[in-house]
Amino acid sequence: MHDVPARPAADDRLIVALDLPHAVAGLDMAGRLGDAVSFYKIGLGMLTGGGLALARELKDEHGKRVFLDLKLFDIGATVEAAVRGLAAFGLDFLTVHGDPHVVRAARAGAGGSEMSILAVTVLTSLDRADLDAGLIMPGDVADIVTERAARAFEAGAQGVIASPREAAAIRALPEAAGRLIVTPGVRPAGTDRGDQKRVETPAAAIAAGADHVVVGRPVWQAADPRAAARAIRDKIARV
Repeated sequence: MHDVPARPAADDRLIVALDLPHAVAGLDMAGRLGDAVSFYKIGLGMLTGGGLALARELKDEHGKRVFLDLKLFDIGATVEAAVRGLAAFGLDFLTVHGDPHVVRAARAGAGGSEMSILAVTVLTSLDRADLDAGLIMPGDVADIVTERAARAFEAGAQGVIASPREAAAIRALPEAAGRLIVTPGVRPAGTDRGDQKRVETPAAAIAAGADHVVVGRPVWQAADPRAAARAIRDKIARV
């Protein structure tokens, strides 16, 4: 079993995805959200817009937790080298694709840092038709996700990324004891699904066994982002 960093006193189960064009916009949004949010995700879309600088500023100057969502995939040596460099930023979570050789390389690159490696199972924007188009093995999407999660855990992943619909099956795995389940594909009731296909509400995701839910546009596109974030936190607190 791999130890998972202890959760801070503030409820950090809500991770807000700063899917904004550049770091200035991301920092402005973090300022508007204030103490309503303690954990942020910075993705590939912001990487060339100062994403790493924003990650460091949120960590070092604002005391926030940061999840860097890069979904790394390459040969082992390249993944290991990339993760070794990223570990120096003091990040909390980093995503890689869930193929065992990628996970093993990422864990080697992370070394003794506190950065947790999260393995992507099947993207929450994909369904069976998308897997067919990509020549992925036949079968139910949930079964494939669960099997990929088990293999990623065996390879050393400290957590996995999966949709809320698969969270309960993953949580039931013996290999999942002490590991994290982080769920994108989360939408508060009544909000637009956007490009997500396998979705549930934040409360349903937590009830199914998720440790963290990732929400982006329903928060930062809201007329009052802070109120939107607090409303999600209130709902998951009742689970």
